[in-house]
Amino acid sequence: MKAFILALCCVLTTLNGLAQTLSGKVFGKSPSGERQVLPGAIVRWLGNGAGTTANENGVFQLSAEGITDHRLVVSQDGFRSDTLDAEGKDYLSIVLHELPRGKALTGVTVTGNQSAYLSSLSAVKTEIITQGELSKAACCDLAGCFGTQAAVQPQTTNVITNAQELRILGLSGVYNQLLVDGLPMIMGAAYTYGISTHPGSIVDNIYVAKGATSVLQGFEGISGQINLVTLQPDKAPPLYLNAYINSFGEKHLNANLAMQIGKAKKWHSLLALHTVQPAGRVDNNDDGFLDLPLLTRYMAFNKWRYGSESNQGMSAEIGLRLVQEKLVGGQNNYAYDSDAGSSTIYGQSVEFTQPEAYLKSAYRFNPKHAISLSVSGLAHEQNAWFGVTHYTASQRTANLVLQHDWDWRTHEVKWGLSYRYQDLKETIGFSDNSLGRSYAGTYHTPLRVPGVFAENAFHWHEDKLLWLVGARLDRHQDWGTYFTPRSMLRWAIDKHNIFRASVGRGWRQVNLFSEQVNMLASARDIVFVERLRPEEAFTWGLSHSYHFTKGVTTGTLSADFYSTHFSNQFFPDYDRNPRLIVVENFDGASRSNGLQVEASFIFLQRLEARAAYNYLVVYRVEQGQKLVLPFNPAHRAMAALSYHTANRRWQADANLHWMDRMRLPDTRSNPEAYRRPLWSEAFATLNMQGTFRWKSLELYGGCENVFGYTQANPIISADNPFGPYFDISSVWGPTRGREFYLGLRWRLARAEPPEQ
Repeated sequence: MKAFILALCCVLTTLNGLAQTLSGKVFGKSPSGERQVLPGAIVRWLGNGAGTTANENGVFQLSAEGITDHRLVVSQDGFRSDTLDAEGKDYLSIVLHELPRGKALTGVTVTGNQSAYLSSLSAVKTEIITQGELSKAACCDLAGCFGTQAAVQPQTTNVITNAQELRILGLSGVYNQLLVDGLPMIMGAAYTYGISTHPGSIVDNIYVAKGATSVLQGFEGISGQINLVTLQPDKAPPLYLNAYINSFGEKHLNANLAMQIGKAKKWHSLLALHTVQPAGRVDNNDDGFLDLPLLTRYMAFNKWRYGSESNQGMSAEIGLRLVQEKLVGGQNNYAYDSDAGSSTIYGQSVEFTQPEAYLKSAYRFNPKHAISLSVSGLAHEQNAWFGVTHYTASQRTANLVLQHDWDWRTHEVKWGLSYRYQDLKETIGFSDNSLGRSYAGTYHTPLRVPGVFAENAFHWHEDKLLWLVGARLDRHQDWGTYFTPRSMLRWAIDKHNIFRASVGRGWRQVNLFSEQVNMLASARDIVFVERLRPEEAFTWGLSHSYHFTKGVTTGTLSADFYSTHFSNQFFPDYDRNPRLIVVENFDGASRSNGLQVEASFIFLQRLEARAAYNYLVVYRVEQGQKLVLPFNPAHRAMAALSYHTANRRWQADANLHWMDRMRLPDTRSNPEAYRRPLWSEAFATLNMQGTFRWKSLELYGGCENVFGYTQANPIISADNPFGPYFDISSVWGPTRGREFYLGLRWRLARAEPPEQ
């Protein structure tokens, strides 16, 4: 408790001797009267020209020490500049008026076509993947949105149902925190198929951060954080249509409708509809199993928005989503209606229904004080067959956060209370148990975690030095109190160089079967040695970014290193016995060390090039020996090119990924026909796309895995799926071969306000 009190003191206490500082927030006001935060505005003293730039929330801090002329000049491209008298004031709320259409100043502007970029303002090294970057690939769902970047690695966890996870720092996707609109919505039974149920058509931006992040979103986030921000109803096109089909015959259809509601038109609403219709039955590698599962999905998403959290008064955001999905995979002649649970025709099927809802409301008393309440929850009902294994899951999840924000001089203090609730019940049975598996039964995984948190952002030296420090105190219903401190530092050495450092702890509860679906799909028996404790780890990291402009070329060079140290970890032991999966805690040394070097360039504002290299070592120490964990290539490289014509009518994109060999589970005690090498092959995949734009219409087409590389014999004992050696845990590479696709996007442009 003393440690917690000390941490809160560090968070909430100011330092003596700071220079006099002027702080404030900059807003932009459109000709129609709408007001919003204005990031990137330039704020400078008229007398000596010293200044700063407003951050992504429109907030700025500017030293007033030694200033005799207190006139302040505020400017932003596309807005009328303003000069204000700041004498005797320590805080200003500034509004710039947008120039009418056709009268905007020349300069660099941020548009929806902007590519992915590194935020230069956040304390954590954060890559922002924009709509413009997402248009460089099909991006049918969240798992397909990372083809042109290197921080996140999509990984298939079940080749038969095409379940995927998103890995950061070489660690399983369960160790990074997945957020939707800043809220934890993908967890527990919703985790395995959750990322695929969010179509790319509702994505506004994706924020990717490695290592320790803010404590405001919870106690998880050991390896990093991925935040999917959905389209804003007041900014989305009034009507958006998208259609996609691939060479397997799988079809995706999306429609978005945005509108203003009410006589005063203070409410904005976005309705998004999404469906996937199944592919044909394709088995290009002739192993008797479908290369692509038959997927049927229906999703409806409705988002409402009222006011703005940056304006005085009330604001609110409401999200409602319903997903129904059915996945069918397995042997070519498997029919779900007649063969579910069959012991003669092998198949896997998953059906689930998942309603979700969230509310984010805030009341701003004045520019310095605001209080907010966030409530989110979901229900998940799943019925699945993995061969003769029957699995059902019922889950209820809720998250509540009450928070107070206080902007005080050079500080942004946030503190509050939280409560995490989960009730997950899973039932496992066998229609045929000739293999003698012993883990049938009902499993209950509850979670009841009240918590308190506090965080402070220190802004010094005209925001060149930013220190974000925070801590959480949470109490697990079974395992007691967990203290989670985190600290992140950003130092803008000059306008080109930014240095960052971070360190922090995280912990998470294991949801065994929903997060490790391969265990259910395998013929192995499961041995429970002990009850699993929550996993714990701390991660530290360093990064440096260099931004430059040379003539007609702009670019960014960056390098980062992160190291994760587990104090308790669970990883299914596939090595001890190829007939068993051993479930137990591991409190020995377990490490992940990852280095990434990246370079990106833009030439003549038309040609973009990006290249990245990752070096990764993920291991455990067992009996004094380092054991490299499977499915982690030590070396990985990525390159991406994008070119568009001056009028953006034509665009060509390509990205290349190379994977070094990786260690595989040990199968040497199997009969020779069912053994696999201890190491995979190195391989490369190339993806290409072309886009044609005409007014509001985009036509695009491409090819994924142009080289057609596929892993040979990905399923062990595919010829005898009901035998004792059937196993899908050795899949490490592409299994579908070359895939072509075509699509179209059409947007109805938002009405422009009349010129004044």
